[in-house]
Amino acid sequence: MHEGATLVIRLGYRGAGFAGFAEQPGGVRTVAGELRRALETALRRPCELTCAGRTDAGVHAIAQYVSVPVSPEEAQLPGTRLMRSLVALTPDDLSVQALFRAPAGFSARFDALARSYRYRIAASDARPVLSWDHAWWFRGSLDAAAMDAAAQALVGEHDFKSFCKATSAEGKPTCRYVSRLSVGRVTEAGEELVAIDVTGNAFLHNMVRTIAGTLVEVGRGHRDAAWVARALEARDRAAAGPCAPAKGLTFVGVEYPEHTLAPWE
Repeated sequence: MHEGATLVIRLGYRGAGFAGFAEQPGGVRTVAGELRRALETALRRPCELTCAGRTDAGVHAIAQYVSVPVSPEEAQLPGTRLMRSLVALTPDDLSVQALFRAPAGFSARFDALARSYRYRIAASDARPVLSWDHAWWFRGSLDAAAMDAAAQALVGEHDFKSFCKATSAEGKPTCRYVSRLSVGRVTEAGEELVAIDVTGNAFLHNMVRTIAGTLVEVGRGHRDAAWVARALEARDRAAAGPCAPAKGLTFVGVEYPEHTLAPWE
């Protein structure tokens, strides 16, 4: 007999059709709203969801994690049947990818050790084809090596007040730890892109997109690497670069303590 447990869902979605992850008043379409309705139909009861990291309108995810407490009876549901139900009940731009079992009390948000994002840029005079919906088309060339060098000033524990939405920083702590930040060229589906990969313990509102917009200023030759370090030190949103478009950002992964998640079989 199983005790109560936590159902953890690995979720992907294309952000264009959603007003972000979190449910909002006014009946706008959100990831959480679509998933909650599917879960409530499958489990035949109200459900409360907790996600690893809220994404804004237009931002995509390939590995978002959502936790839902379940009863001892629900903990015995076969994973295959539950997976099929949720896939059938969710729309085409939302992908239920895997189901996991975690102990009772587990939180997809508070138990996360690190979160990772990739920001994609199609830097070319030619319009991107297959990456159109998930990359920022930057009309011109970018020096990815210069961007990578400048990015290293942001690695470590810092006050990232310059890199978050000013209104969201008021009266709140803005220190975060970035464990890895790299910029390089990648080829995906035959198209060359500039990819900014960042991993950290948590992120402020618009932080990754502002980092991307700031590094593009270096890549296009408008700023040097030292400017990025000065922008960080300024602790002032006006000191950093623009916020890059939402559609280039994808939430790509979450790290949890080892052995916390087991396949829901």
